Amino acid sequence: MANPFVKAWKYLTALFNAKIDEHADPKVQIQQAIEEAQRTHQALTQQAAQVIGNQRQLEMRLNRQLADVEKLQVNVRQALTLADQATAAGDAAKATEYNNAAEAFAAQLVTAEQSVEDLKTLHDQALSAAGQAKKAVEQNAMVLQQKIAERTKLLSQLEQAKMQEQVSASLQSMSDLAAPGNVPSLDEVRDKIERRYANAIGAAELAQGSVQGRMLEVEQAGVQMAGHSRLEQIRASMRGEALPTGGTPAAGSTPATPAPAESAGGAVSEKPLGQ
Repeated sequence: MANPFVKAWKYLTALFNAKIDEHADPKVQIQQAIEEAQRTHQALTQQAAQVIGNQRQLEMRLNRQLADVEKLQVNVRQALTLADQATAAGDAAKATEYNNAAEAFAAQLVTAEQSVEDLKTLHDQALSAAGQAKKAVEQNAMVLQQKIAERTKLLSQLEQAKMQEQVSASLQSMSDLAAPGNVPSLDEVRDKIERRYANAIGAAELAQGSVQGRMLEVEQAGVQMAGHSRLEQIRASMRGEALPTGGTPAAGSTPATPAPAESAGGAVSEKPLGQ
């Protein structure tokens, strides 16, 4: 059975992290992501420098060892030449000394040549590792540049989201929505900004289609009708005609129906049926 205290601690930790992310500033999160990418690139560059430095050091050791091998070969040949000359001169003792020296140089030569082979193997491995390190640094540098360029794009999207939220807030009160996530990868920040922007657009569309929006449309239509009526009045006055106050032109050809006559008592006289 799980420890209830451990479960409670994990729950509180998750809740605390969620609250922090909810109120986190996307600008700060973007900057944190860029700084983390820069630190990673710097560490990778330092590691690559060490690998390349090791390869250069092995290369210098190999060159020195090759020089030693060449020197030992010269010494062996020189000792053999002197031994041959001593033998030809009949000096057996000198010939023996030179032969012994040649054998000693030859033993050192064997050791030096083996060391050269070992250094060549290590140098080849170091050379391959250095090439891979250079390639990794170049690729990571490109990724870092892309993230820096993406930062500008995300900041621009963030400003657009804020502007849209201000527009929608003037039409309808709404609560701020923050995207979940952990600090911060650029993908998470992008999702957060796009969600806020989409929510703001949706709120604006709902507000424009509400009763209040229809009332504004009716009021605007009334203003347009009043303006049209006033325009007709001005045109009629320019032609020397008179228009009613309501803006409806007076009928010129259709006579108005006379009102029924009132009796002395004020009542309207009615005509008997059939007459």
